[in-house]
Formats: sequence, structure tokens, C-alpha cells
Amino acid sequence: MRSFSGRDILSLKGFEREEYFRVFQVAEALAPIARDRRNTDLLASKTLVTAFYQPSTRTRLATEAAMHRLGGHVTGFSDAKMTRAGDFYQESIKDTVHMLEFYGDVIAMRHFQQGAPAEAARWSSVPVINCGDGWGEHPTQVLTDMYTILKEKGRLDGLTFLLIGDMRMRTMHSISYAMSQFDIQAAYVSPPDMSLTDEFKKELDGLNLRYREVEHVEQAIAEADVLYMEPVVQPDYTKSRDERSGDVGMTPANYQVTRALMRKAKPDSIILHSLPRMDELLEEVDYTRHARYWGEAFNGVVLRMALLALVLGKME
Repeated sequence: MRSFSGRDILSLKGFEREEYFRVFQVAEALAPIARDRRNTDLLASKTLVTAFYQPSTRTRLATEAAMHRLGGHVTGFSDAKMTRAGDFYQESIKDTVHMLEFYGDVIAMRHFQQGAPAEAARWSSVPVINCGDGWGEHPTQVLTDMYTILKEKGRLDGLTFLLIGDMRMRTMHSISYAMSQFDIQAAYVSPPDMSLTDEFKKELDGLNLRYREVEHVEQAIAEADVLYMEPVVQPDYTKSRDERSGDVGMTPANYQVTRALMRKAKPDSIILHSLPRMDELLEEVDYTRHARYWGEAFNGVVLRMALLALVLGKME
């Protein structure tokens, strides 16, 4: 298994099965710190730089909270408009990163351009963690998802996933790569204009992922152990910010999860959603035994604690 020390976390493509379990093992070791709401000094000599060119609630704050829990320091920006990258100068990623690498020991980046964190990693002397890049990938979110599933189901092998929503989403790309490392079967349900692309399906075929596309949720829900959701009413992820103006439409019933729908599901099936949500996941589902998306808030901090400790060489 490759060492994590000094390593960029840019994609789950090529992330090996043993590496998932190593991250989860470290997360379990560090979880009591977060569970007890205390801080430690494991990363007391380290600084995290957050470079967020797109809005974020969970990912940025969970990453920053993880660094604080480990005793580290945090600096950075959450709005590129307050930097020279977002004003008149439109400073390049290369030039920006050449500055940021001297301000800290690891950079967590979210960007509206697919591939931007990888571009940053080309020029950075410190590790770069991809916190979402346009329609590309979102590795830290999906590592959190898989960690949550492992904790809830006790295994990853032998499960069936039902993925509902916009398959262009970065989480859908990353979780597809993740599923390929385990004995998992997948069913994808999406509007035709948001379905898996032919190019991506060729990738999945090459990875030997067992999957099928179905037109209706009810064709697959009875077999699903995990329902993995994203909205089908989406902002434009190629923009730094996409403000809502007027009516944005409602979610068609076939891509919406309700209490009534979950009566057709396995009694022990779980629902994950990276959030934020609109009307694709009704609040009435929050009070069912299937909801696990709130528990992911805690798991997201713990998982990112593990990643930070690993890439900064404090855990091996």
C-alpha cells in the first residue's frame, strides 16, 4: 500500500481497496476525540489552508473542525471574490498556490473548474486535498459516505446500492470509483439528460463495476441496502456561485424519496445524501429509521481528521 504521507488526495480513481480500510482504521482511532468534543495536539505544529472558490457548508467547516480537533491551525478563504483570484486580476491557480504553499502545510481546495485541485497540486510543495471540483469529483465526501456505510452495515462487500439523481455530479463519479473496489452491485436512476455518459460507462466497465440503469426507482428499491441521493434540480457547478432567481422547478416523483416510498424498501436499508437538499428528500423521511445523512456530519469530521493526520505524516 502506498504511503499517505505528503500525498495529494485528488481523486478516488485508482484509490485502492486497502487504502480505504487504512483511512477508516485511522478514523476509528481518532473518533473518540471528536465524540468527546475535545481537542488534541497531534497536529499542533501544522496549519491548514482552505482555498474555497465555491460556497460550502459541510465540507469546509468539517475540514476546519477536523484540523481544530487535532490541535492544528487554520487560515484561508471561503469566497474567492475576497482574493486577487476573484477580482480584477483573476490571479491564476499557479500563482495563487505558489503563495498558499508558504502559508500552511496542507491545502484543502474547492473550485468550480474541474481539475483545478490537480492543477494546484502540480505547483504546490504541500499536499492538496480536493474538496470538490466542478462536475469532477468529491473524494472526501465519498470517503465519508463509505465510512458511514461501513459503520452502519458492518461491511461494504455484498451490498446493493441504488443511486438516485444527477449522474453528472462529482459525488456520483467518486462513489462509482469507490464501489468498484468492493463487491457491490449498483443501480442508477436519473433523468435521461442527467444519466451516465457513454464515456463514464466505459470507465466503469473497465473497472468491472456491476451496475445497471433503470428507469424507475421502484424497479430497484426492494433490493437496495443503500439509497444514495443527489438532487436533479441543480445549480451550475461550473460557476463560482449560482444564485437562485425565480422558480427553479420541482423534483419529479420518480427521483423523490418519501415515507411512502420507503415502505417498499428493505427494513434495514439506509439513506445517504451529501446535502444540501431541495424537495427530492422530504423532511418526513428524517424521522424514519432509514435516515443517516445527519450522522454523516459527525463522520465527516472524523474522516477528515484521519486524512489530515495521514497526509501530514502523523499516522502511518
